Amino acid sequence: MSIRRIDAGPRMSDAVIHGNTVYLAGQVGAPGESVTSQTKAVLALIDELLAKAGSDKTKILQAIIWLADMSTFAEMNAVWDAWVPQGHTPARATGEAKLATAEYKVEIIVTAAI
Repeated sequence: MSIRRIDAGPRMSDAVIHGNTVYLAGQVGAPGESVTSQTKAVLALIDELLAKAGSDKTKILQAIIWLADMSTFAEMNAVWDAWVPQGHTPARATGEAKLATAEYKVEIIVTAAI
């Protein structure tokens, strides 16, 4: 089975397709912005990458969300809930972690069907 990489760089690819599954790298928004702004930006990036892979948010199988501070959970969820199509909600986990830089407040990783 072939492997196709989308936006491959020297360290990582933004997405990798194997079979009928697309794996997205962790997506982050503009450093320093609010959790709301970063979450909106991340979800827009996810929409773009899924489209490049021939998929969309209704086909997301799993989402892993990392927050720099769990006190922003409700703020992130407000954006997520407005974005995710009801009836197509994926399996999801959310946790708190130190992200690549202190200015990142949210990182989202998704796996989707094609």
